Amino acid sequence: MTYVHTPVLLDEVLEYLAPRGNDELMIDANLGEGGHSFAFLSRFNNLKIAGIDADSNILAVAQKRLEMFSDRIHFYSGWSCDFFAEYPAELKRPDTVLFDLGVSLYHYRESGRGFSFEKEEFLDMRLDTSNGLTAADLIARLPERELADLLYHNAEERYSRRIASLIVNERNKSTITTTSALVSLVERAVPSSYRHGPIHPATRTFQALRIAVNGELSKLPALLEGALRVLEPGGRLGVISFHSLEDRIVKNFFRSMNKNCICPPQAPICRCEGCRSVNILTKKGIAPGKEEIERNLPSRSARLRVVEKVLDEDGQ
Repeated sequence: MTYVHTPVLLDEVLEYLAPRGNDELMIDANLGEGGHSFAFLSRFNNLKIAGIDADSNILAVAQKRLEMFSDRIHFYSGWSCDFFAEYPAELKRPDTVLFDLGVSLYHYRESGRGFSFEKEEFLDMRLDTSNGLTAADLIARLPERELADLLYHNAEERYSRRIASLIVNERNKSTITTTSALVSLVERAVPSSYRHGPIHPATRTFQALRIAVNGELSKLPALLEGALRVLEPGGRLGVISFHSLEDRIVKNFFRSMNKNCICPPQAPICRCEGCRSVNILTKKGIAPGKEEIERNLPSRSARLRVVEKVLDEDGQ
């Protein structure tokens, strides 16, 4: 069976990030299966897009889906933070940047990398399978305290220490390399009430490991800074996040860039000579409506935040 990822908050993204002029360039910085890019290219005939993804397999899926627009889209394989750090000389500065920070349905259903606790797979969880530690590596190597901190800080798992303790105890007996083995350990570690709660008890553990494997939270500040740096003044940056930890980083970054003064609160007078870099266009994160949630349940946790760039770092 072939699964197609449904782009979340599509109407809202189109409303806030629609081209404001002719021959604009948009960066789709987490291309995935290309759902947002397909909608933009279909509606705006003069728009060009650069699509980036760290997963070469899903990039191939997007290339197939978007082949009818081959003259208006270019694909880049790699991490978006590296792309913005060494922005390609052949590209003009973007007028729009979109980050959809969610994990595609492809990864859960078709990648075979252990993203889902509903399937029996090896605990890989890497988006870029060419390098880096797998989730199984982290489970096997991390000291108990570091593993507990990872579960708590990346997913706010309330039973992080109990889960980590049982994992370390069990890995001394046998390796833990499959999704079913990890799910079984989590279910044993948590109270009965938690096992029968509103979400699967392993949800946060899987989320925390995926975030750690791919550096999702640690890379995000530099990712936002890099995108804002290359964005054309007057351009717009939109970010769709899917959990409170991501959204908090995005919200705080946008707020800091929206300040005229960045001096400490206790400073008697302003000495930073700072200038506001962005205007915030979404005072609160935009959530999906009831109809979208009913149509696409994974969208329920999504939040969209958008800013418009005012000035470059040099004040120009």
